[in-house]
Amino acid sequence: MMYIGIDLGTSGVKAVLVDKTQTVVTARTEGLTVSRPHPGWSEQNPEDWWQAVLRCFAALRTAEPDAFAKVRGIGLSGQQHGAVLLDEDGQVLRPCILWNDQRAGAECAEIERRFPRSREVCANIAMPGFTAPKLLWVARHEPEIFAATRHVLLPKAWVRYRLTGDMIEDMSDASGTLWLDVGARRWSDEALAACDLTEATMPTLCEGTDPAGHVTPALASEWGWKTPPVLAGSAGDNAAGAVGIGAIIPGSAFLSLGTSGVLWVTTDRLRTGTRSAIHAFCHAIPATWHQMGVTLSAAASLAWWARVTGMEETALLAELPERIEHPSEAIFLPYLSGERTPYNDPEIRGGFLGLSQDTTRAALTQAVLEGVAFSFRDALDGLRESGSALTEADVIGGGSRSPHWVRILSSVLDLPLHRLKHGERGGSFGAARLARMAVTGEAPATVCGAPERIETVLPDPVLRDAYAAILPRYRALYPAVRGLVAKETADAEA
Repeated sequence: MMYIGIDLGTSGVKAVLVDKTQTVVTARTEGLTVSRPHPGWSEQNPEDWWQAVLRCFAALRTAEPDAFAKVRGIGLSGQQHGAVLLDEDGQVLRPCILWNDQRAGAECAEIERRFPRSREVCANIAMPGFTAPKLLWVARHEPEIFAATRHVLLPKAWVRYRLTGDMIEDMSDASGTLWLDVGARRWSDEALAACDLTEATMPTLCEGTDPAGHVTPALASEWGWKTPPVLAGSAGDNAAGAVGIGAIIPGSAFLSLGTSGVLWVTTDRLRTGTRSAIHAFCHAIPATWHQMGVTLSAAASLAWWARVTGMEETALLAELPERIEHPSEAIFLPYLSGERTPYNDPEIRGGFLGLSQDTTRAALTQAVLEGVAFSFRDALDGLRESGSALTEADVIGGGSRSPHWVRILSSVLDLPLHRLKHGERGGSFGAARLARMAVTGEAPATVCGAPERIETVLPDPVLRDAYAAILPRYRALYPAVRGLVAKETADAEA
């Protein structure tokens, strides 16, 4: 039997074809673009996702036709929080408002005013990136769209709908809506009512390892499958990544250096940390939860710096000394898209400080890596404050390829970090594992082994102490910059 894992990311759709030995037989990635019609807005056309999925499937079939014909299960991993609004005929009403869209700041306070128990029930602070504030924004600013809305789906649930005709969502992705009772693993009537919605608008809930629909007979015939493959309940992107590296046991932790950054720890019960804007979600594995601190611009910060300089990221990193001996003279604040942990501030913006006539491009590149690392330190301290004790972590994502960045992170966090042999597989591989469990009924512990660790990076004592001395200065800059942003906003509104 063969399995397909599809990861619907912000910048692209990736699909992998995986065999029964968990070997990736072939893979394909199709790019996506983001529309930004106004500052702070971020949207995509769901039809673009579907066309990218179709191109991925075609490429897998062309590359491995015999293996493709043996597919029995499909798993989905998806960017979380996006709002796909459908009318009574299942047609998309407007572009999807994405996870990093910041327009719904005012609606967050309104939700918590309407539903004072929101943080207790939904286990998270209302944030503009979550789905619920987006719906309240639509109700206020696009009332005709809201009035026509009959179904609300997250991005990967919409892809499932196109594949199967079923509206189903897993617990991990549903946790990021601000409509789920995260402890009870069910939709909250009170949370939905705060947005003038009911459970009838929501997809059916399931666990990530559950079978949840089949590919329609028409699509199965088109793709040469005699038996329509099973769709797994699947997972949000971070939960799928956790499944992919075996982070399913309470206490297992990883740091993801993707477009955004995540510091994750698996838990055996719901443990909240709303004071520090720590997320508390259901895992894709039944009876399991997780916490995570999130920084919105991790690898995105280095990508931004590469665009500004007109250089490739690899070329920028090549300018760094072979071994970094001391912190950069500059400090970088990585708040390019606002920040989640620990500030929950969509308005804050980033910048460089401490520049001089002697500041070099390499020093600024190093400052970017360090600024992101300091943001992860904020996440680590928030997790510890909420009761999660991290003593080590695996590091995954595209940024894990940089030895410089991993060494800086280890020293700033004062944690051993483990680089993995397959640390860049991401959510698509985890989605394929979920597909297998949905088909075979195997236990997660049987399927979700951990990949080989190829290197353990320990904190450098000299750098660790130097970064510890800088950390208070980094944190002191947030309120100063926050004051400037607030003044600019007030001046603009005057």
